[in-house]
Amino acid sequence: MRSKDRKITRIAGVALLLLLFSAWAQAQSTTATAGEESSRRFRGQGYVFIAPGTYIGNADSIATMHFGGGGEGLVYKGLGLGAEVGGIAALQESRGSLWLFSVSGSYHFSRQRKVTPFLTGGYSSIGGNGQRNLINFGGGINYWFREKRGIRLEFRDHIYTDGTGRHLLGFRIGFALR
Repeated sequence: MRSKDRKITRIAGVALLLLLFSAWAQAQSTTATAGEESSRRFRGQGYVFIAPGTYIGNADSIATMHFGGGGEGLVYKGLGLGAEVGGIAALQESRGSLWLFSVSGSYHFSRQRKVTPFLTGGYSSIGGNGQRNLINFGGGINYWFREKRGIRLEFRDHIYTDGTGRHLLGFRIGFALR
């Protein structure tokens, strides 16, 4: 394994441990009454997703499937920081699979409602056939059908930073837990 791959693997591992620790710490909070529970503010969430999408670049357009998971913690009002890791596979041609690691900031609007829209953006690293840097941005909604369980719908665009104009576009469908 190359040193860059080891470094990314370590970063992903540390991010996953931080997310698990924050979920564990939240679970240690005291039990609230029914009225307090509904008004309690959540400090973070985890999610898993699957995302049909497209790779666009170099005069190619290839259908892709992206899957992964991550989490984010709120640091001030609706502002959040998060990380995620996942895999991407081409659906049309056998070009192998890639991994994608992202660290992003986010802003969540109306966090105490059933439908909570959000915007996100940050840095991504893709690898599997050489490592590349990307930026990402997107937005979506969380629909909370229960107090701590919801559905996450999101559009995300990953843009290669090498000036080639390549994009990874995806519409994410997933589950969110808080």
